[in-house]
Amino acid sequence: MDPADTPKPPGPNPPGIWFAVDVGTVRVGVARSDPRGVLALPVATLTRDPRSDRDIAELAGLVADYEAAGVVVGLPRTLAGREGTAADMARSYGTALAAKIAPVPLEYLDERLTTVSAQRKLHESGVRGRAGRAVIDQLAAVELLQHWLEVRRS
Repeated sequence: MDPADTPKPPGPNPPGIWFAVDVGTVRVGVARSDPRGVLALPVATLTRDPRSDRDIAELAGLVADYEAAGVVVGLPRTLAGREGTAADMARSYGTALAAKIAPVPLEYLDERLTTVSAQRKLHESGVRGRAGRAVIDQLAAVELLQHWLEVRRS
């Protein structure tokens, strides 16, 4: 297990704005917290560009602009808790991002079912088709970050 996957002790969130990233093969959902670390908010859906890493540069720019305290990258494990190719992709993305944002800390968090939950919420609110695809990754990042913030507060 990567040390960044180690659950953090409960307690107050580190001060400042935290970002969450939901990495996909086509899009990257980005969310951020409010400065008090209470609420996760959608920020953007970036187009994934593995050849030039333009999305990583854009995300690093957001982290710098907001003077972020840290970044949480979703680690998609299987329901059995194993890591597959999607987790490998998320780790590679996290490694590349960490190099661009250092010394800002980067952590990984199990994101099982965040996309499923986001899709269900969109469907229940009546958003479908292209409009849904445009925000699903942001909402998955919001779900991921909100979970991280709540775990840290408990």
